Amino acid sequence: MIDVSILYPNEAGATFDFDYYREQHMTMIQQKMAGACSHFTIEKGLQGPVPGSAPTYIAIGHLFFESLDAFTSAFGPHVKAIGADVANYTSLKPVIQISEVIVG
Repeated sequence: MIDVSILYPNEAGATFDFDYYREQHMTMIQQKMAGACSHFTIEKGLQGPVPGSAPTYIAIGHLFFESLDAFTSAFGPHVKAIGADVANYTSLKPVIQISEVIVG
């Protein structure tokens, strides 16, 4: 299984609309992937490693696919539409990590 992690760094003055991200953006991605994306999760940063410190990331989204090929094939045709929607929920530039899930 492949996890596509989308990390949004906690930067001063940044905006992030969790409702839009959950209800519109991630749902749109899952629909456009036509079944290749098995499910998604969303994390909201609470704090950093020291109690009371700011979280390293405001949000982290995870998209799960059976394989890297499944992700690449499904994502490629929609990359522009998905990228264009980012401005609708955040002022941040996301950091992307694609990983193999070892334990799930």
